[in-house]
Amino acid sequence: MSNAKINKAMLTWARERSGYALPEFAHKLNVTEQKVSEWEAGEREITFVQAMAFADKAHVPFGFLFLSQPPVENLPIPDLRTVDSAELKRPSAELIDLLKNMLECQDWYRDYARNQLLQPIDVVGSFRPEQGVAAVVADMRTKLNIPPHPKRGNWTDYYRDLVQRIETLGILVMRQSSLGHHSRPFSVEEFRGFAMCDEFAPIIFVNHADAPGARLFTLIHELCHIWIGQTGISDGDANNHRAEERFCNAVAAEFLVPTDEFQALWRSDYDHWQQNLPDLEAHFHVSPWALARKALTLELISQGEYGAFIKAQIDAFKEREASGSGPGYFKTKKAQISQLFSKAVVSEALNGKLLLRDAGWMLGMKPASVAKFAQELGL
Repeated sequence: MSNAKINKAMLTWARERSGYALPEFAHKLNVTEQKVSEWEAGEREITFVQAMAFADKAHVPFGFLFLSQPPVENLPIPDLRTVDSAELKRPSAELIDLLKNMLECQDWYRDYARNQLLQPIDVVGSFRPEQGVAAVVADMRTKLNIPPHPKRGNWTDYYRDLVQRIETLGILVMRQSSLGHHSRPFSVEEFRGFAMCDEFAPIIFVNHADAPGARLFTLIHELCHIWIGQTGISDGDANNHRAEERFCNAVAAEFLVPTDEFQALWRSDYDHWQQNLPDLEAHFHVSPWALARKALTLELISQGEYGAFIKAQIDAFKEREASGSGPGYFKTKKAQISQLFSKAVVSEALNGKLLLRDAGWMLGMKPASVAKFAQELGL
């Protein structure tokens, strides 16, 4: 069996880029740690078959292993995450690949929208931060045709309803927790969401690896980015000092929980601030996470109290995820992918205007599954 004349240094780069430590990566390849170490050190030859498996598990094109040096991989959209004079970690392979996928989907939907003679989405970039939080919140509520907060239901219902209303404006809302497979999960510590502005195909992405309560805040935070016409990746950090991020945080907090009502209901005489949450949740019908964020915004709780509460929420979510079971495959896909986008892709595929192979790639499923997915979409 012939050996692959690759650059051995690229093996280490590919593995580290994938985020795997040597023992974990060796396990994925079903070989010993020593063998992987010797491959990377150039002490053992690697065959073409082995090199192709290595590239596949590292999620890099096989041809990259023949390069003389690693390619420079910059994020294709602006990074709005916290800097605070500290250098951000190198973006993960999952984040880079996700952004590339979303940009390709955006390009396709932009062409589709133009071919269908759809009108540009007028809310994109319709406001500037200088116009103030109240003005943006009021316009969002008007365009979405919703009151300051729902009168019934729970916050998960509210989240689903908001996603549907946002899509009626022509904004694509994507919600996933991994890059199509559990082996490539997204990191909440790396990003909570992002917005990609475009006059025909604006996209909001919400990282569903995050605890459910946090997703509601992220959705509106990213919607604000669309409103002010700013593309970028967000971490949702309450300590983010970027002016635009602070503005979008303030808009999300006010949109979900109006200040006047919140302050009127907040009780400072409780032994612990969290005792406020049940009554506030019953009144505003938003998640405890959003309520805690509002309390932090109004300086009713400290950053430490907020951080401890959020950590407990995340830990509880991870525990439930580890022991629970999810919905079926197609229902999951329907919940993950924008309804506007899904229906456009599936319709074009069924009409023979788009190859099933290409439709399957954009939807993250096998080509043979597209017809079944059409049934789930009601097409």
